[in-house]
Amino acid sequence: MIPVFQRRDVLRLAAASAAVVAGGARAQSNWPTRPVTMIVPFPAGGGTDAFARPLSAQFSKLTGQTLVIDNRGGAGGTLGATIAAKAAPDGYTLFMGAVHHAIAPSVYPKLDYDIEKDFVPLLLLANVPQVVVVNPKRVSDTTLKAFVANVKQNPGKLNYASAGAGTSHHLAGELFKIQTGTYITHIPYRGAGPALQDLIAGNVDVMFDGLGSSAQHIKAGRIKALMVAGSKRNPAFPDVPCAAEVGLPDYTVTTWYGLWAPKGTPADVQAKIIDDMKKALASDELKTIWSSNGSEIPNVTGAAYAAFVNAEIKRWAVVVKASGAKLE
Repeated sequence: MIPVFQRRDVLRLAAASAAVVAGGARAQSNWPTRPVTMIVPFPAGGGTDAFARPLSAQFSKLTGQTLVIDNRGGAGGTLGATIAAKAAPDGYTLFMGAVHHAIAPSVYPKLDYDIEKDFVPLLLLANVPQVVVVNPKRVSDTTLKAFVANVKQNPGKLNYASAGAGTSHHLAGELFKIQTGTYITHIPYRGAGPALQDLIAGNVDVMFDGLGSSAQHIKAGRIKALMVAGSKRNPAFPDVPCAAEVGLPDYTVTTWYGLWAPKGTPADVQAKIIDDMKKALASDELKTIWSSNGSEIPNVTGAAYAAFVNAEIKRWAVVVKASGAKLE
């Protein structure tokens, strides 16, 4: 017969063991057991789509569950963010945002969501430099120097397309104008996809785009790249000079894409999402696609991702103030 004090010890150990087992079961989430929706806050065909659709295909291959892309364009990506913020926090609605969502708080006087308070940061998916691209049928300049001279001789006559007011495309254009002392008319669209298609069609002159969406069109000769932002050339486009080489050492604009979940999503589900997405990103298929788009795969998740977003919000607030960019 077990003494009373020993029986109590046994019961406490049994209870503790059960708690550990239960905790382990929670940590090993079986998510996903049904299709997952990923809200992409821009129309199809833009930079976000260039990464979202291959990721969707690889995720489905990896998990056996469909990752449905739900394009919700409008208001510089803030409409889709508003919808995602109100979704059920069960892991079955995700939000693929971008650098635009770090800019929006400084440009929009009022947002219906807070990217830092209404979402759980999961991981960065891609990091790609901005590129200055022109339609060769409308702009005959083959170098950035010639293009700047052209714009200075014709202030306001050339125009540039953006994914919408307050997006990185818009701010990249305004920053370019400040640093080159030029004036180019801004034409906002409801997403990078429509803007890029109008550039290719010859309806606008130039675009300050992310390499992720422009890459295939540059390679096909539909548009011409004059410069990539930053201090080094991009391995995917070694013949395109970087900003530092053409006299713009401070022109550093990077487009990044990341994944969030609505606030309240269970921790075990968050961990499983991050794990599955990292496995998808580590696949040879996605490594090849990311590389061909001139992008990198960052290894930034959770708290580090939250800190990154916070730093980006502060950085872009300075750029917005300096540029005087306003909603149009």
